[in-house]
Amino acid sequence: MTFVKRDLTPRIGTGIRTDLETLLGGRHAAEIRELLELRGVLVFPQIGLTDEQQVVFAGTIGDVIEQGEKGIYKVSLDPRESPTAGYLRGTILWHFDGFSDDVPTRASVLSARRLSGVGGQTEFANTYAAYEDLSAQRKQELEKLEVAHTLEATQRDVFPDPSPEMRAAWAGHPEKAHPLVWTHRSGRKSLLLGSSASRVVGMDLESGRALIEELLAWATRPEFVYRHEWAVGDLVIWDNTGVMHRVDPYPADSGRMMHRTTLVGEEAVA
Repeated sequence: MTFVKRDLTPRIGTGIRTDLETLLGGRHAAEIRELLELRGVLVFPQIGLTDEQQVVFAGTIGDVIEQGEKGIYKVSLDPRESPTAGYLRGTILWHFDGFSDDVPTRASVLSARRLSGVGGQTEFANTYAAYEDLSAQRKQELEKLEVAHTLEATQRDVFPDPSPEMRAAWAGHPEKAHPLVWTHRSGRKSLLLGSSASRVVGMDLESGRALIEELLAWATRPEFVYRHEWAVGDLVIWDNTGVMHRVDPYPADSGRMMHRTTLVGEEAVA
């Protein structure tokens, strides 16, 4: 039985070397959950899980959302492979998943099946660490604010000249206001940002957008970011409640295919 950990950067990301029996048996499930909150991203290099094994493993650390094919959602920019390929073009921007939910998803488990020859790396930003490094005065200022999140905000930079049909589809998703600072039940706090952040509630649009951009730039400084260079068979988990992520642009016809399993949210934004 092996379970060897190595931090990948000082502030985010831990690599874990283990064997299939150990991983699937759930022996270290509690430790993995603790590490996930502490380090934000966990990497299991080239462990090579099948779809069935991926769902089994995910089930040892949380409740699996039944999406896609038996818990496996195919991430591809090819519309023949994924019905949401168009929407997924927005994943090149920093974001968290489930911005319109009161209880965002807990975490995502992602494995690499086919890679693009160009681009396709994934970056992760630790929004716990970004909050913790703010000055005491800045923390106090930000904790009073709410941000409105919209689907349109996630798409407008990717589709700068949308059709009327696209605009109508975006408008069909109402905005959702969340605290800018998420106070977790653990007592820790994180910034709640991303491409979905459209405006700051109660602030004029221009000033609010400037603040959002300022904080996004802060939260994605190199010291808060882990960049993953994928190999086929890699398995990566990230804490969706304290980490933003984005993918480097890659050609839609590259054949890149990732299989994702998502864990049910466990904590409402507060």
